[in-house]
Amino acid sequence: MTATTSLIDCHVHLAALPAGDNGCFISPKLLRSPLFRFMLWKHDLSRMQPQEANQRYLDHLLAELRASRHVSKAVLLGMDGFYDRTGLLNRQHTDFLVSNDYVFKTVQAYPDMFLAGPSINPQRKDAIDEVHRCADAGAVLIKALPNAQHFNPADEKYRPFYRALAQRRLFFLSHVGYEFSLIGKDQSLGNPDRLRLALEEGVTVIAAHACSYGLMFYEKFIPTFWELSKRYPNFYADISAITQPHRLKMLLHLRRHPEIQSRLLFGTDYPLSVFHLAAWGRVGLGRLWNMIRTKNRFDRQVEVCKGLNLDFCSLGDMLSDPATHKDNQ
Repeated sequence: MTATTSLIDCHVHLAALPAGDNGCFISPKLLRSPLFRFMLWKHDLSRMQPQEANQRYLDHLLAELRASRHVSKAVLLGMDGFYDRTGLLNRQHTDFLVSNDYVFKTVQAYPDMFLAGPSINPQRKDAIDEVHRCADAGAVLIKALPNAQHFNPADEKYRPFYRALAQRRLFFLSHVGYEFSLIGKDQSLGNPDRLRLALEEGVTVIAAHACSYGLMFYEKFIPTFWELSKRYPNFYADISAITQPHRLKMLLHLRRHPEIQSRLLFGTDYPLSVFHLAAWGRVGLGRLWNMIRTKNRFDRQVEVCKGLNLDFCSLGDMLSDPATHKDNQ
């Protein structure tokens, strides 16, 4: 395993309420949802004071990241919206938008702690121009959530978009499986098999959540994960949210197959919680107690996965590899 003193978390969400000119957006429906209300309560955030709430969320993230014994940096992820057939943003069908400008502004304020992971829906009219703009601004990857952004990653019309990503050597981090946090009208869009087009164009693809389907004990993407890993050397998956109860089957499967673990990248899906449920009955009591008393989410993710013999790499390894490291100069 990579020395765990300088891991990069490749899957950390930059949450933000609309405030001033930050370009962020949250739909009224999402604001009223129980999950969103719970997140506000958990982080002691107030909808009525958006600027203060945004800074408080960031302060909490920075404090936890700086206190981590294993993780030194995080990729902050943006969230693009829904775009209509003409390629224009449609806020009526957008639940949550964290603008790329806000991502870059935050990263620039804390360059020693964060890397930029802006989000681009390839359906947007200026998608390719946005790829180049983000690459020039120092992005390390592009994030997409097809289920919520309502686009089919396998659509041939997005081939030029993937070619632009490959040209600029930007990794493509795509959600896999069911989407629970945001509204997903077509859950089939989270099928990792739809990422083949990007892989064929030479894009380094990172499938989120270890390719887990995310429905408790039903993991239909296990064969797909193996087939894509065998066929494409540019296919990876992150381990974000893999300790969540509804993804445990994938975690327990992967821990028994060290031959596939070189394709796994460290990630947490912060601000989601990290659970130690999978370790009960599978590790010694001393190790289990260490997991329980580890409150730092970054460190608990490391402890739980290491305790279960789940190996992983760091995004930093890929960024320092001449074969994959992007060169925007």
